Amino acid sequence: MRVLVTGADGFIGKNLCLKLEENNHNVIKFNREDHDDALDEYTSDVEFIFHLAGENRPISDKSFEIVNVGLTRKLVSSLKKNNNKSPIIFSSSIQAVDSSPYGESKFEAEKVLQSLRGDNGNFIVIYRLPGVFGKWAKPNYNSVVATFCHNISRNKSITIDDPSKELELVYIDQVIESFLSCIDNPSLNDVSFIELEPYTISLQHLADTLYSFHESRLNKVIPNVGFGISHALYATYLTYLPVTESAYTLEGNKDQRGIFAEVLKTTSSGQFSFFTAKPGITRGGHYHHSKTEKFIILQGSALFKFKHIITNESFELSIDSDNLHVVDTIPGWVHDITNTGSNDLIVMLWANEIFDRNFPDTIAHEI
Repeated sequence: MRVLVTGADGFIGKNLCLKLEENNHNVIKFNREDHDDALDEYTSDVEFIFHLAGENRPISDKSFEIVNVGLTRKLVSSLKKNNNKSPIIFSSSIQAVDSSPYGESKFEAEKVLQSLRGDNGNFIVIYRLPGVFGKWAKPNYNSVVATFCHNISRNKSITIDDPSKELELVYIDQVIESFLSCIDNPSLNDVSFIELEPYTISLQHLADTLYSFHESRLNKVIPNVGFGISHALYATYLTYLPVTESAYTLEGNKDQRGIFAEVLKTTSSGQFSFFTAKPGITRGGHYHHSKTEKFIILQGSALFKFKHIITNESFELSIDSDNLHVVDTIPGWVHDITNTGSNDLIVMLWANEIFDRNFPDTIAHEI
């Protein structure tokens, strides 16, 4: 499908165009530097339109009228001229009901598009969006998330005037997914208004969350980032790191046996580590009361030995990296692992709790 995207080089536009291209649509891009006359050419044969172009923070409030309303009028005129009845998705704002110059310009643009429905028959879908955040938003422009991510990732200060202020935010992937669902939608009709379900977060909570991501490279503790707003914020934060900072130093303990290093700690699901052992070296020789672990041999071969601390029942397992296994340690069983190969043994380890030197739950005991 031939799809026209105005404001294609903007934050939302870049994300949308990429997804459209991934879905094999022919994307026609209209940007600030393009001459308005290009609209007549583009609207001659496009089949769907995403009207995203707009001003957010111009030097003069007059630009709101010139761009947000004026460009919309030009698009409408061009569509009528070419008798093009393509459906139109318009990125408006929840501020369209406000009395600010920006909100009033968005509201006026909405009315211009609604008139097109009656005059030309185009289906119109108007998204009244709250703050949108995600990759490629400009810092120090229209997204506090982008500004905070940019500054915190670079050890720069941020300003919080009202820590308790609540923000309503939607994630860019959520917006794009909803946009794309409108294409080839048989239920698309008349003029529709859509408001996406936003996340709500205070400025202070936003800052604290982003600082926790920054600090995780030092303390190795990563918050819960698998779902919800933390998932979206973590993905966003990483995109503001200078690419030269994509790698960071990992400290490990090295001795004659090999290396042991803690890699990542979680707030509720334990920690990940790895260790190496030179040929013939045995590691472990202890038991736990509650701590449990999972071992995976990534390189080499090893002999696992286990003994029940009370009954002295014992068993052994020979494992190598050619046949991947997960080996669980069981509370109350002494365990150790010996490198039985001719090269260094490399083992990944997960424990169900973060190691606490004051309460290690690791009692030395020979097998």
